[in-house]
Amino acid sequence: MAQASTKWVYDFGATATDGDATMKNLLGGKGANLAEMSKLGLPVPPGFTITTEVCTVYYANRKQYPKDLEAQVEASLKALEKAAGKTFGDAANPLLVSVRSGSRASMPGMMDTVLNLGLNDETAEGLAKLSGDRRFAYDSYRRFIQMYSNVVLEIPHDEFEHILDDYKDAHDFRLDTEIGAESWMEVIGLYKKAVAKRQGRPFPQGPKDQLWGAIGAVFSSWMNDRAVTYRRLNDIPESWGTAVNVQSMVFGNMGETSATGVAFTRDPSTGERRFYGEFLVNAQGEDVVAGIRTPAPISAARRADLKSDDPSLEEAMPEIYKQLTDVANRLETHYRDMQDIEFTVEQGTLYMLQTRSGKRTAPAALKLAVEMCREGLISQEEAVLRLDPAQLDQLLHPAIAEDAVRDVFVKGLPASPGAAVGQIVFDSDEAAQLAQAGKAVILVRIETSPEDIHGMHAAKAIVTARGGMTSHAAVVARGMGRPCVCGAGALQIDVEKGVVRAGSRELKRGDVITVDGAKGQVLVGAVKMVEPMLAGEFGELMGWADAARRLKVRANAETPLDATTARKFGAEGIGLCRTEHMFFDAERIPVVREMILADNEKGRRKALDKLLPMQRSDFAEIFRIMAGLPVTIRLLDPPLHEFLPHTPEDIAEVAKQSGLSAEKLTERANELHESNPMLGHRGCRLGVTYPEIYEMQARALFEAALDVAKETGKAPVPEVMIPLVATRKELQLMRERVVVIAERVFQERKAQVDYLVGTMIELPRACLRAADIAEEAEFFSFGTNDLTQTALGISRDDAARFLKVYEERGIYEKDPFVSIDKEGVGELVRMGGQRGRAVKPKLKLGICGEHGGDPASIFFFEQAGLDYVSCSPYRVPVARLAAAHAALKQRA
Repeated sequence: MAQASTKWVYDFGATATDGDATMKNLLGGKGANLAEMSKLGLPVPPGFTITTEVCTVYYANRKQYPKDLEAQVEASLKALEKAAGKTFGDAANPLLVSVRSGSRASMPGMMDTVLNLGLNDETAEGLAKLSGDRRFAYDSYRRFIQMYSNVVLEIPHDEFEHILDDYKDAHDFRLDTEIGAESWMEVIGLYKKAVAKRQGRPFPQGPKDQLWGAIGAVFSSWMNDRAVTYRRLNDIPESWGTAVNVQSMVFGNMGETSATGVAFTRDPSTGERRFYGEFLVNAQGEDVVAGIRTPAPISAARRADLKSDDPSLEEAMPEIYKQLTDVANRLETHYRDMQDIEFTVEQGTLYMLQTRSGKRTAPAALKLAVEMCREGLISQEEAVLRLDPAQLDQLLHPAIAEDAVRDVFVKGLPASPGAAVGQIVFDSDEAAQLAQAGKAVILVRIETSPEDIHGMHAAKAIVTARGGMTSHAAVVARGMGRPCVCGAGALQIDVEKGVVRAGSRELKRGDVITVDGAKGQVLVGAVKMVEPMLAGEFGELMGWADAARRLKVRANAETPLDATTARKFGAEGIGLCRTEHMFFDAERIPVVREMILADNEKGRRKALDKLLPMQRSDFAEIFRIMAGLPVTIRLLDPPLHEFLPHTPEDIAEVAKQSGLSAEKLTERANELHESNPMLGHRGCRLGVTYPEIYEMQARALFEAALDVAKETGKAPVPEVMIPLVATRKELQLMRERVVVIAERVFQERKAQVDYLVGTMIELPRACLRAADIAEEAEFFSFGTNDLTQTALGISRDDAARFLKVYEERGIYEKDPFVSIDKEGVGELVRMGGQRGRAVKPKLKLGICGEHGGDPASIFFFEQAGLDYVSCSPYRVPVARLAAAHAALKQRA
């Protein structure tokens, strides 16, 4: 029996719809939602979707299509002609189509679109007669030539803009809408000459040739630079591919009863429940999102807020506005999420062109999740999953203080909230370069395009002179969490001179400004900021997250400020207190150096006796703040030479301050010098050779624990962590020392506290021999920073020069120091935990590297069965939410 051929093309529309919203992986988000809206009976122009599987085949077979694709497209085109009552390429009654991309993940503006396809010299005249509007027909034709030439023929968009600008100047036109049919025909002639000169052949006139050219261009755009960059920034796999949607055109540029717009069922900046969007009369969709014209607000209330002179859609077309709000409410209820919709009005008739879950800022995502849960649209678990852990960074960043002095340079539209300070740059490449060098930059542009994606990501905020609340800059900035001010029409940007003017004032490239995205203001200089408020809806949703998660979340902290911040953000203890950081204090470093320079154990103990009360005070303060929660204290880890001066100038300075001999300092520094200190005399190796150091630290922490228990009535739970253990014997020796000191202190004080002794697993051998080591340990804490270095043989300090290339070439999916290398380092973590628990089933397992704050790594640690993660204090809320996501996804 012959095998059925693969279905590559799916139809949608009022008469026949093959797909639905569940088929997003195959049809892409746009195609699946067009099918779903068709099935809901909404006014969707008919069309068909070429699946993402074709994209996969296309790239796997050197840009060759499946053999039976052409026949399936031809069949769907015939069905589309029948549904539309028009014929593709017919001079008298032409069918025109749009060709758009559609990945399963929303990638606004990153891939290519072609509108008005099917127009040529004959069909343009036919459209003019059919519509009775020559201006509309030839406006559409010039748009098509410009868009097709840019997308398919790869002729820069600017070339056509220059031709048009020169023509308008020569004929005294200010706006495109002032240009009549005959003038558009002249412009079309100029466009066609430019194409012929560039291509060496005329602009293509055959509609079928145009169609396949556009389909190929959309598939090719999956691998363009901006799409590749966007996927990398948003963790979208290349293997997903894009679908292509071919849809019957409807026209928003057919006069004053036609319009096009973009709307959100709720405010994507704040999450407030109000209909939000923009539209343009007598325009096509690209005019709204490209930011070339500044659109008008959809609702009368929004118009009043913005003090706009343009009538809103609610006022200009009240019947259409009512229909649109009814459709919007229906879509939000159906999808149970805030929707981003695109629509066109053609001569008084409303058409829906797209719906998708809208990009939103972190404050909006939080408000939407909590309010939709209260409204009964979604459950608490769904609400938790609606807020991306990576978005929490936005909520945790400072905002402009209420009492800050505001020197307003220019005001525009509040396109994306938040505040940022940085120096002015006018070029995306420069923004990326300066950000790479550690500079905070603000990208200031006339308008942004998808080619600016790398600069927008590098910038702390974005400012544009043109564009509205749904322009490319606004949508992408909201998705990235960047503050953004759009449509600051008073800005005059002179890139060549490196200046930007607003009225009589002028700023230069490199000048510092502050952007207030919530108020739409650009302020001169760096403005006073305040810490964020973390109560209300944030506290409510985080409470739901805490109820859902299994993993505990601790913080890496060794100062009172860090510990206080960690508690404020909901840390359930300290997972790593690095005691060496306390030794670098200005008052202590001379005593530490005295200990290092001592010739014998007696001299070292004498210096350590001076350090003891200082360490005891450090630990007591942290124990008080953590109030009965576990605190994991890592005993001294770095090699001793790190505490000594190294340059002759520093040695002379230290000798002068301390009274120590410069010769002695130099001699001791040379003795302690190591070729590879990361693998040298550090960690438990210090404790083995200089046990008195660990003894002092153990005494200090146990005395501090008893003092705080007596003072507060809340006994701390110290967890003593021995670093860099490779063998059971190392841990056995160190554990015995700690236990002896603990018993001695308890006898002296006639009191005791519970405590644990464990180790930091940061060497591959420790993972392999975890069963042996677990005999001596009550907990393992995986130090994934050093475990990554030792497992991969990569120095974290030197890896930056090649890791980016490794990511670009797919050797590592992500930087392994940012997100855990699951197949290598992750396998060692899993193995170490399993082998340790085979000996001690209740062995506590945690992780205290930078990976403890990375959502993707946390998902792995949930799967691996760890008990807790520990991260920097400001990452604690991110880790709490990511742990909840991991637990909920594991249960699903």
